[in-house]
Amino acid sequence: MNSIQRAVFPAILLSSFILVGITRLIASPQITVIAATEPPSEAAPLESDTAPILDSLAEPQTVEKVNPPVEQPEAAFDECSLPARYPDSIRQWCGWIQQYAEEVGLDARLIAAVMLQESGGKADAYSHSGAVGLMQVMPRDGLAEHFMCNGRPCFASRPTMDELFEPEFNISYGTRMLAALVSRYGNVRDALKAYGPMDMGYRYADIVLSIYENYQ
Repeated sequence: MNSIQRAVFPAILLSSFILVGITRLIASPQITVIAATEPPSEAAPLESDTAPILDSLAEPQTVEKVNPPVEQPEAAFDECSLPARYPDSIRQWCGWIQQYAEEVGLDARLIAAVMLQESGGKADAYSHSGAVGLMQVMPRDGLAEHFMCNGRPCFASRPTMDELFEPEFNISYGTRMLAALVSRYGNVRDALKAYGPMDMGYRYADIVLSIYENYQ
């Protein structure tokens, strides 16, 4: 019996030491640190999450102008001389179109055709090149101020964006600008070519003239 006890006691003692060692190993803070510093899973790489954000930041931002409601011109739709084919978005400005076209000796239908092509009658229109408002006039500020001609800003003498977002002012200024071009070039087609985007040339003029002829 004593021999059995002598054999079992060391085994129990050895088992106790092993059990204590395993318990300390599991509780060791070193295991926790190693687990926290493992690299992230390849199933969800960070690049795929941030790429859309970087792409959106790289895209050019479009500036939108929000205007308060505009008091409509005095001329009602039934008093408008513009052909009924023009959408209401254009005919709503009929009073000012007729007034300023008459002042400079242009056909109101020509101004309406330019407006339809340029902005569709939206007073808050703002192009990617920086043109503003109903007649899409380039202002002296905003994107347009970066256009240089012979080392100077091309549009330094133009009105500001805030001025050109006012519908009546925009119609007045755009109409006078087109009339000055007609006087300079002697004909409407060349004037429209100069009024429109430089990269369109006579194609712009012919589009506006087509609207003018077809919206009768």
